[in-house]
Formats: sequence, structure tokens, C-alpha cells
Amino acid sequence: MTIITDKMVFGGKSLGKIDGKNVFVPYTIPGEKIEIEITEQNKDYDNAEIVKILEPSEHRVEPKCRYYGKCGGCNMMHIDSDYQKMLRKQMLIDIFRQNGIDISDKTQIIDGPDFNYRARFQLNNGGLSQRKSNIVIPVEECLCAENAVNNYLKNTAEKSDSRPKGRCHLFGSSFCNDDFKIAVEENKNEKVKKIHGVKGDKAKKLKLKENKYFSGTVSSHEKTMTVTLGGHNLSFDVRGFFQSNLFVFEKVCRLITELLPGGKNILDMYAGCGSISTFLTEKYENVVLVEHNRDALVFAEQNMAGTKHISYGLSGANFVKNCANTLPAFDACTIDPPRSGMEKEVRQWLAESKIPLIISLSCDPATHARDCAALISAGYKLKEMYLLDFYPNTSHIESLSLLERI
Repeated sequence: MTIITDKMVFGGKSLGKIDGKNVFVPYTIPGEKIEIEITEQNKDYDNAEIVKILEPSEHRVEPKCRYYGKCGGCNMMHIDSDYQKMLRKQMLIDIFRQNGIDISDKTQIIDGPDFNYRARFQLNNGGLSQRKSNIVIPVEECLCAENAVNNYLKNTAEKSDSRPKGRCHLFGSSFCNDDFKIAVEENKNEKVKKIHGVKGDKAKKLKLKENKYFSGTVSSHEKTMTVTLGGHNLSFDVRGFFQSNLFVFEKVCRLITELLPGGKNILDMYAGCGSISTFLTEKYENVVLVEHNRDALVFAEQNMAGTKHISYGLSGANFVKNCANTLPAFDACTIDPPRSGMEKEVRQWLAESKIPLIISLSCDPATHARDCAALISAGYKLKEMYLLDFYPNTSHIESLSLLERI
């Protein structure tokens, strides 16, 4: 069958039609004429694969990665960089439009390097998972990875026993305090088996003098990484979440401080290890951190040392139910929820809170649009929108919105 692709949809596939039925095809570009094979039929749509590109787009390029199309990571490397960004921006605009929000004249792009940008990396049995299968590809290099990670991959490529089995975490970056640093942890049945590349003290409990809202968490220096962003030293557990693209993340943290006017009290909801909170101390006298992961909050306490702050080791829902209304009024709020978006209790509380400014970050445009729509209905105006281009050569979209109380 032959189709002409119309537009790219969230997930990176292009959409075409056969007899009025939607057909989704990966590794294509809008406007291409392609011969396809249907691989999956559904009631309302079909999935297909390319058989032959009959009329390629002017934006099609030869992918630089030898694993492209096999590895389950990148899915837009066949598109030139500038057009990739335009497509991701349009996907973000389309999703917000579906929720009744027009951001077409508001959306700006915060970007960084197109390659060698990723500091955080995961291996499965020493390699990367092949697309649509459990086969492991023993990669020698990833064009998205920072040089420190690639040095590890190259140095261990021919030594099958030197890479851990199971799932392991790597973090290596030019932003690390000790120049390039790599940490690898092997996990099997949720038990730590082996640590490579980072030396340190054994795990120890931390005594927290100022914080009474959580206890019993454990910090391990063996698994601790420290990076410097915008003059702030940030420590975190290599096994936990931390932004992968530090080139863009540093710009995002600086953007947040520029967007905020400053004041007395600010709330950092879903604060993680306090990476954004440390920047908020530049503008606000007191920062309130809320994070349900108490291991992450141990690092937040370290990263926020010497600043006026208070931390709550609670879910967002429990915080707004039990604590939020006992605190002084907030001048602003930053919120960076997981992919599922704001908890409904948090979303409702924010809508009723009348906090003057809310900066909302998201790793999922669908839940971000839903949450913004709820706040707009409650009396907020979306002033600015940013596409945070953390993952070039992929269809992954992160975004930041500035909402102001009318």
C-alpha cells in the first residue's frame, strides 16, 4: 500500500490514511510518500512499517548511529535537527489545543547539544534493549551519551564480564565535581550486588537537626554523585531520578529564577533532591519542599544546608490535606510532578489557593495540558510556555508553563 504522511503525532509516528482510516508509521516524516506494510489492525486505526520511501522529505537525513532503528531509544534521528524541534513544538501545541488551550504564539524552545548530552544511562544485562523485543544489543557507543558514559562503554566493549548483569545505572558528566566520574550499580531482585567506579563510606543514617517531618532514611556515599549547576552543588543517589541532560537543565533552573520576582515564601512541590529548590533560595527567604521519596529528601537536606527551608516527607495529597493551610501564604509555587501529573488533591488545592504565580514543569504533555486547563478554569492565565528539549533525536517532550492568578 502507498500513503502520503500528513502530520506527526505524540510518540513520534507520522499519521496517514487509507480509505479514511488512520495509519501510524514510525521513522517517517510528514509529507513523505511511502510504501507500507500493515503490521497491526485495530477498529479505529492501523499500525504499519516502511517498505520503501518513494518520495522522501527534504528534512530526511542519514542517521549517524549504527544502532538506529534497532535500539528502542531514539526515533527521530532520521530528521534534521531544526525540523525535529519544530515537530516537537507542534506536537506540544496540538496536545494543549485538544485541551482548549492555544499556546501557538507563546511557546519558546530551551535546547542544548544535539548529541553527547545524556549523563544518566541504564544498561540491561550490559546493553540496550532492542526495539519491540527482549534482545539485548551490546552497544560500544551511544551518540546521545556524554563522553564519560561513552568512555565506559568503549573500555568495556570487548570485556563481557566487566559489565554487570541485570539492570544497572550509570552517571558520568562534565558537570561532575571530580571531572568525569562514572558510577555503576548492579541490581538483582532489588538487592544491591556490586558497585563499580565510585569509592566511598558505607551507608549511614543521617541526623537531621532542623527537620522533624521524616526520619529513618539512609544515605550511601558509595552511590552518591555530585554535580555543579549554576554555582550550586547538587548531590543525589545514582539509583534515583536526576535529570539526564544537564546542559538543558542548568538553563531551565536559571530560567525559573528569572521568571520569579522573589519574595518571602515559595513552595516546591515534588521537590526531589532539591535541585530546583537550591536555585529558589536566590529569590526567596524561605523554601518549603514537599517530596514523598524520603531518600531523595535526605539529599535535599544536604543540598539546602545553610538556607532557610523546611521539608515535608509526604505525598502531595497528604501535604495539602494536613499541612499546607497551617503555613504562611506562598508568594509562588514550582511544581514538577511525575508523568501521571498533579495528584487531584494537589490540583484542586492549587486551584483554590490563589497563589499569585505557579511554574509547572512536566515530562508528559498530556497530563500537563490537563493540569493547566484545570488551573485556567480556576482563574489562572497561562502567560508563557516553553518546550524543554531534553532529549534530541527522540519524540520525548517536556515542558514548562508560567501561570499567573488573574
